Amino acid sequence: MKFGVFVRQVFDKKLLKFLIVGIINTIVGSGLMFLLYNCFNVPYWPSSACNYVAGGICSYFLNKYYTFNNHKKSFKEILYFIILIILCYFIAYVSAKKIIYMIFSNYSEKTKGNIALVCGMIIYTGLNYLGQRFIVFKESKNTEEVNTHEEVKNER
Repeated sequence: MKFGVFVRQVFDKKLLKFLIVGIINTIVGSGLMFLLYNCFNVPYWPSSACNYVAGGICSYFLNKYYTFNNHKKSFKEILYFIILIILCYFIAYVSAKKIIYMIFSNYSEKTKGNIALVCGMIIYTGLNYLGQRFIVFKESKNTEEVNTHEEVKNER
């Protein structure tokens, strides 16, 4: 696949829809996460995990039907989605916490935690989009070829 085609596949209407769904998930999940962390003193890991359990369920249905227009019934798809969410979560939040705690070592625990949570959200979003787009809700080869040909015709 040519790089230009890949870039057009990544940056299209589906990305915009994914970001809209992400805004909805972020408001609900992050609101819960920061409320638990800052108001109820729930530790870092349980606070961020609650965000992704609640947001993950919402994300699955909104992205499946709205973003990726996928109406297949598949246990394998659900399993891939769950594995993707878990992998993205741990990669994003472990790396964010390590990096932020190293960079902002002189700051308070609360400040470092809040910055790490925000950075984790950003890393998670990018990894999650790529995984959902190209693994979990991947279009069949025939659908991809039709979409690519339609994009090329529309550019002319």
